[in-house]
Parts: sequence; C-alpha cells; structure tokens
Amino acid sequence: MPTTYQLKQLAERIVPKKYLRVAGLYTMRASSVLYKGDQVQCPCCGYTARQFASYGMVKRENALCRWCLSLERHRGLWLYIHEKTNLLTHPNRVLHFAPEHQTQELLKNAPKVDYISADLDMPTAMVQMDITNITFEDNEFDVILCNHVLEHVPDDNKAMSELFRVLKPGGWAILQTPMNSDPETKEDLSITDPKERERLYGQNDHVRTYGMDKKDRLEAVGFEVVLDQFLNDLPEDILKYYAIRREDIWIAKKPAS
Repeated sequence: MPTTYQLKQLAERIVPKKYLRVAGLYTMRASSVLYKGDQVQCPCCGYTARQFASYGMVKRENALCRWCLSLERHRGLWLYIHEKTNLLTHPNRVLHFAPEHQTQELLKNAPKVDYISADLDMPTAMVQMDITNITFEDNEFDVILCNHVLEHVPDDNKAMSELFRVLKPGGWAILQTPMNSDPETKEDLSITDPKERERLYGQNDHVRTYGMDKKDRLEAVGFEVVLDQFLNDLPEDILKYYAIRREDIWIAKKPAS
C-alpha cells in the first residue's frame, strides 16, 4: 500500500503542485470519517481521530491531519503561537510565507491580527511574491511566519535580508527549516538534479539542509536569534496527543533600536 507521500509524488507528475494542495485537502477530509476516535487531536483545527495519516518519503506514522493537512511541525508551531506568544492577543500586522491552510484560516479570522499571506505560486496565498524581493516597505510587520521555506531558496541571504527589512524594530519572526546537528549547513547550489537533491537534502526541491550555523546566517543580516525550548520541554503525553515532535523554535528578532 503506497503512503500518502508516495501518492502525492505520483500526482505531482500529472497535476501542477500548486493545485494539489487544494485537491488533497478535500480528498483527505472525505476519508476522515473512517478514523473516528479521540486518541489524537489536531490543535490547529480540533479534529480528533484514532490516529493521523502516515506521511513522508520515509514513512512517518501518525503525521498528517486528515481535516486540515497539518503535519507535526504545523501543529507544534500553532501550539507555540497560542501558548507562548502575543500574536493572537495583541494587535499585530503579520506576514506569512507559504501559508499552511488551517493556520492561514485561523489568522485571517483572528480579530486583532492584520494578516497577509504570500507565496511565489501557491494559489491559496493572498499575494504572489518572491521572498527574495518582498514588495512591502521597510518596517511594516510586527510578526513574520516562515515555516519550511528557506531551504527551497537558493539565495537565502537575500531572503533573510528582506525578512529583516520589512520587520518592524522590536518585531519577531519564526523561521523554521529542516535541521541537523552538524556545525555547518550542507548545500551545493551547483546540484540541480532533483534525485540528487532528494538524496542529499531529503526532498527534490530543497537546496540545503541547515546546520547550527543557521544562527550565524541570520545574525549576519541583523537578527538576534533565540532558540526557544517550548516544544522540547513538553510532557510526553502532550506530544503524543497532538502528534508533534520535539524541536527548537527559531525566533529571529529585529532589535528595537
């Protein structure tokens, strides 16, 4: 039986990737009634089930919410936003790159959030925009969300510089990426073969896997970087119930002055 990820890879050969996100959402919702239960809950949409769907090139059990398509990282990020930040409780102007479906819906409808989503080709984003050429003025946003985007961008220094530019002094960004514990980032921009990129970086449209020098890269454009341990410190039963995983939350702050 092929995994959800393998079916997605097959479909991408036939249907443009940007349309699959929408089609996949409604296909998975149709199957959700077959998995009724209360062993897991998605904090993004409230869906409960016996278990989530498997997902990934290397199959991960209990990974994909059948109602909103959140993965472990999306659920962890939403839990962090809800529990540890003022994003929802104070007036904030928010820029969200490559918006996850349910996170976008929640933030669009949050009464204190002035929300804009952006992506180069995602049809559900509100604005079509290249992260290396952001079409907003300096110092416009209180918060930026950029979850698993920078590993796709050849010129990540330009992208980081643009994110820093449009963030207000005192503002903050969550900049999650795939990581390993190596001191240095693994990348070779001369590699363009999708199969080789998949072998080296875990996905055929990734151009790097960040090491711990990601902090140095962000600081080089002006950010102050904090690795928040919120997800690492959660009790095991909470991790299991929401099907999330331990990881650092990368908070990049623009100095207030």
